[in-house]
Amino acid sequence: MMEVTRSRRRLLFFGLTFITSIIASLLMLDILRANSLTALEAMSLVLFFGLFTWISGAFWTAIVGFVIRLKGGDTGVIQAHDADGLFIHSRIALVMPVYNEDPRRTTAGLDAIWTSLSAQSESAAFDLFILSDTRKSDIAVAEEAAWRRLVAKHGGQGRIFYRRRAQNTSRKSGNIADFVRNWGAAYTHMIVLDADSVMSGKALVTLARLMDAHPDVGIIQTAPLPVGRETLFARMVQFGARLNGPMLSSGLAFWQLGEANYWGHNAIIRLQAFAGYCDLPRLPGKPPLGGEILSHDFVEAAFMRRAGYQVWLIPDLMGSWEEVPSNIIDFAARDRRWAQGNLQHMKVLTMPRLHWLNRLHMITGILSYSTSPMWFAVLVLSSIITCQEAIQGYQYFESGTHTLFPVWPEYRDGEIAALLLATIVVLLLPKVLGATLAMMHGARRRAFGGGPRLVISLLLEQIFSMLLAPPMMVFHTTFVLTTLAGKPVTWNAQDRGDRGVTFGDALVRHRWQILLGIIWGAVILTFAPRFIWWMMPVLAGLLLSAFLTLISSRANLGLALRRMGLLLTPEETSPPPELALMQRALARESADVMPAASALALVVRGDTLQTPTLAPLRMEPSKLDHRVAPPPA
Repeated sequence: MMEVTRSRRRLLFFGLTFITSIIASLLMLDILRANSLTALEAMSLVLFFGLFTWISGAFWTAIVGFVIRLKGGDTGVIQAHDADGLFIHSRIALVMPVYNEDPRRTTAGLDAIWTSLSAQSESAAFDLFILSDTRKSDIAVAEEAAWRRLVAKHGGQGRIFYRRRAQNTSRKSGNIADFVRNWGAAYTHMIVLDADSVMSGKALVTLARLMDAHPDVGIIQTAPLPVGRETLFARMVQFGARLNGPMLSSGLAFWQLGEANYWGHNAIIRLQAFAGYCDLPRLPGKPPLGGEILSHDFVEAAFMRRAGYQVWLIPDLMGSWEEVPSNIIDFAARDRRWAQGNLQHMKVLTMPRLHWLNRLHMITGILSYSTSPMWFAVLVLSSIITCQEAIQGYQYFESGTHTLFPVWPEYRDGEIAALLLATIVVLLLPKVLGATLAMMHGARRRAFGGGPRLVISLLLEQIFSMLLAPPMMVFHTTFVLTTLAGKPVTWNAQDRGDRGVTFGDALVRHRWQILLGIIWGAVILTFAPRFIWWMMPVLAGLLLSAFLTLISSRANLGLALRRMGLLLTPEETSPPPELALMQRALARESADVMPAASALALVVRGDTLQTPTLAPLRMEPSKLDHRVAPPPA
């Protein structure tokens, strides 16, 4: 019965997606071939089909999610309330890998998590591990000091542990694997946290109960909501994600079912299955496309499903949060790392016995960045075609023919209007639906600032997104091309504060985008000035990119809009106890938490501090992976 449901749902979703893109592409074909189809137009048509399929998938995911939210839930997926009345029969490790992070922020988050968890009746089933890969000695000393204060505050001896590796082999995935190999056998499940993660005790207990109740499930992924940042950029991202994220998560869960994806954090994992099947191989070749797998989460989900365990996304589980970069530059830097990691998946796709939906997840991850060069190519091709037509004019008499009658140009005004309207609907309707769900309930509407302010916030966020799209398109295009050209990324710690960007820094980072906008606009004005109005959204985003980065990185502007009741989220209007506790803990922290330099010796050696007795769980790459590199000599 479940297989029938899976087939029907996926047939419905993918059928609607491809029918939508085929209809749009046929309209485009009718427009282009009206006056004969050139080679450049044929190329743009192929790209258009791929791109419209991409946005159609997001469109129908939103439609499905909207219907599910209207109905009040989806009985075909695992839901949070399924855990009501159940008990935990397992041991769970909370693990937070850290790498050169600010210990004040990570400890404040862990303090909030542990306080919330301690209020749950089954909190004794959980232990906490801080898994440090920090390379900077002063930060490492501060981490140890913060850990000791956390243990003292909560009486966490034997429950809250800190370990720092001497060598950070394989980055985050290696850090997790080291925990599994040393202590994995002592626990049934682990819940992986990022350095910016916050989760409620109720959410943690619910995850553990659901895993105990479903022994055929290997990973349960929550849908973390972005919170905590105050810059204009971050608050726009938080508003958009909070308004539409739950709806989109419901849509994803509808068609993914037990073949969902893993996002690397705020998720629970069955340890025996993870150790047995999810150790990562080295990819053949050199970085950036070979070597260690950077975007490990997609691959671990695929390996878990290949082993016969299901992976589920739980869209209705509240109490799971994360943070976003505070400005466009840091946002793009994170995307640069993710772009390389996702492009590596081209070598994973050929591994045997992966579920087709996991392969699709990887293709989707690759397309999330490679669609940018596709959009860029479409825009360049359309500009070239328009300029050519403006320079040459319409040829009423075909070359080489002898006829008294001209070939009159044909126009497809109706088809052009229909295609333009369809594109606008596909792009904008998901946001309208998210706002509609918020407007339909009084409490939810007030949580976003009320109806009028919600509408104004939606318009602000949409204008900002429209202007941001062209510079991000150029960023992503550059990331893809440099990765394919063999330039690996430097994997540094993410700046998680409300960092403002100076105008000089913004100008340096966007200089080539501004120059591109000037040259592009000048060419259009020279050869096809009437086309400039169609290109203005793209050109405006490029020309204003430095200014956009500058003003959107300002926390004072974000806070000013907050005081005006704009871009509000429910977590701002009525902060959950965990987030409020974290903010109070951060406010109490001294600006200097570094202990005396004499304490350095404790940590520089990479000594294991207070940790439980070793309980090894063996991990090794699956022999099924034929496209792996031999182990290093």
